[in-house]
Order: sequence, then structure tokens, then C-alpha cells
Amino acid sequence: MIAADRMEFAGFRSVEVRSSAAPQPGVEWSGRTRVGEDEFLLAANGAGRARASAAVDAAFRDFPADAIVSTGFCGALSPELCIADIVVGTSVTEGAGRFPAVEPRCDRAHHKGVVITVDHVAQTAAEKSRLHGSGGSAVEMEAAGIASRAAALGAPFYCVRVVTDLAGEDMANDFNGALRPDGHFATMNILAGTLRKPLVRLPELFRLRRRCVLAARVLGEFIADCRFRA
Repeated sequence: MIAADRMEFAGFRSVEVRSSAAPQPGVEWSGRTRVGEDEFLLAANGAGRARASAAVDAAFRDFPADAIVSTGFCGALSPELCIADIVVGTSVTEGAGRFPAVEPRCDRAHHKGVVITVDHVAQTAAEKSRLHGSGGSAVEMEAAGIASRAAALGAPFYCVRVVTDLAGEDMANDFNGALRPDGHFATMNILAGTLRKPLVRLPELFRLRRRCVLAARVLGEFIADCRFRA
């Protein structure tokens, strides 16, 4: 399972944390957990397609998986999606490229739809509306990179995401301006930006933090009840 940040795995039960140095060189953070009869290597390597692709290759060298899962947070494109709703990808698109996704078996409530990968944070309602108009249900930054590597490795690909921002919302904070080359957000840059509009931007940060904590818990509970074998 590949995500951008280890916080996206915070709701997973019984995770054995591994150091970034071994046994998966090239992966920033990793851990292991069991889902039913399956053992999963969890890897977080920062935001973006390139870092997600690199995480797949680095992890696969030591853990030749039977399936690869793109997981973590996403933005809603469909107006019907609420905070902490689960989106199971039926396919992933990036520009003209489309990658099919296998759907896990799970009895918990969830939505299905096309997940769109972009190279930045979709920060405005206008952009999310345009992406929804192209057929997307949710947007994120890594899944297409993971899907392309899964296809090259001949491994089944799954995409399970959880919503942390709504389709009709604009973000007041400039997360794209704070995104570093290592795939992480420069916290000090974001906090410095809040000083320009503290009454709007600071509450947004606290609200997003609460949403991420809730979303991570819901995601962990959902995946614990999933079955990824055909």
C-alpha cells in the first residue's frame, strides 16, 4: 500500500513500523500490517506521481507483492461526497492516460468512481468542478504513478481513498506554494502565509487537521474489512 504521508496510515491497526533506512531503501517511511489473511507493506514517500512511483519500485524489490494499493487522502469532485467518505476507484486517469483498477470486496458503505491524478493540490471549487465535468469523482496526486508501475510489474492495482476536502470548497492557504521537492509541505511557509489572513487561514488549518484525523481512522477501519484477493 502506497500513500504520500504516514499520517494516512494512522488508522491502521497493528502496524509494525520500520525505519526508512532498511529494508526498503528509497522509501521514506514503511511499516507492515495484516488485513485478513494478507500481509501488507505500507510505504509513504511524499506527495506526487514521481515519488509514489519510486516508492513502488523500492518496496517491490524486497516485498514482491501480489497486489498494489494506492491509498490515502483525496479531494472530492462529486458534490455528493462528504468528509471521510470512502472512494473506491474504478479507474485512475491522468491527462489522456487511463488505468483500470480492481475493486476490493467490502461490505462497508463506500462510493465508486474515477479518481483523477494531478500534479498539484486542487485548491479551488472551480478547478474541482472542471475535473468533475471530465468524469472524475475524486482528485489526488499519486494514484496514476502507482497504477503505471503496477501495470509494468504485472500486479493487480487497487485505489482506495478517503475525502478530506469538499467539491464546493476553496482553500484559503496556498498549499501548492509550500510543496517542497521532497513531496512534503513546508510548515513554516504555510504558517507564515496565515499571517496575511489569519482569521480565515488559521481556522482552515485546524479544520483540515481534524478532518485528516477522522479520515485516517475511517480509512483504516474500511481497509480492515476489505478483501483484496480475487
